[in-house]
Amino acid sequence: MKAMTAISSLSDDQKIDGNTPTMRLFALLEVIAQKDQFFSLQSLVEELNLPKPTLHRMLQQLEGAGMIQRDGDGRQYSTGLRLRRMAENLLLNNTVHGARHAVLRQLVEEVGESCNITTCSGSEVLYLDRVETVAPLRFYLHPGSRVPVHCSASGKLFLAQMTPSQRRRLLAHSVLEKYTHKTLTTAEQVEAEIERVRRDGYAMDDEEFLPGLLCVAVLVPIEQGKSNMAVAIQAPIVRMTAEKSLQCLPALQRAAKALAAIEVSNGLQS
Repeated sequence: MKAMTAISSLSDDQKIDGNTPTMRLFALLEVIAQKDQFFSLQSLVEELNLPKPTLHRMLQQLEGAGMIQRDGDGRQYSTGLRLRRMAENLLLNNTVHGARHAVLRQLVEEVGESCNITTCSGSEVLYLDRVETVAPLRFYLHPGSRVPVHCSASGKLFLAQMTPSQRRRLLAHSVLEKYTHKTLTTAEQVEAEIERVRRDGYAMDDEEFLPGLLCVAVLVPIEQGKSNMAVAIQAPIVRMTAEKSLQCLPALQRAAKALAAIEVSNGLQS
């Protein structure tokens, strides 16, 4: 009872309360899901003002369930594979899928090329939805497909939102694999590209993942925090050059705003 009183001044999204042990574990997961860096037992004790033995037991339960995992020196934690997969499945099967898909279909009709909605999952970009062009020459990538962050337009946008230390930590555990002669394969190249993305407000994949494929993407805007959704246009370079793709930016930005409105209206953004 004393512990519960001690955290009464915390914000609602930091409170670890609930009528059952299961709901208290769920509340702790909500706190963990907001973290964009490793955390330790001690850091949670200081943040939540709960007894150390209580939090230690809760972390053990979450680790045993695959919801969190140990990282770094073994005293730090991060979200586990099971929790990340759950989040991905929620995004892929969300009830607003139909509304998002309608926006994507309209964008395809406007620009005449394949378009997709993506999110970031670790060091990969996950395709949440995709609508193909009717043009005979196209690249097939279905919802659920994954591409590396360092050589995809959407991935560069997600990287650009991270702090330098977050990017270093993420890329340090990833192989910057060379897929084409244009792929960025060093941290220095990626950082230089990130600066350009921040300056321009959009990102491009100019044959960096697949030969002959060009992609341009923008983030779905969010009022606070970091956006974890992007919308992109993909086309073969025989139909769309880097210069020509910039003409599609207004349509792409309109689609991004429409997607943001859907998120807000469904309570998925604050």
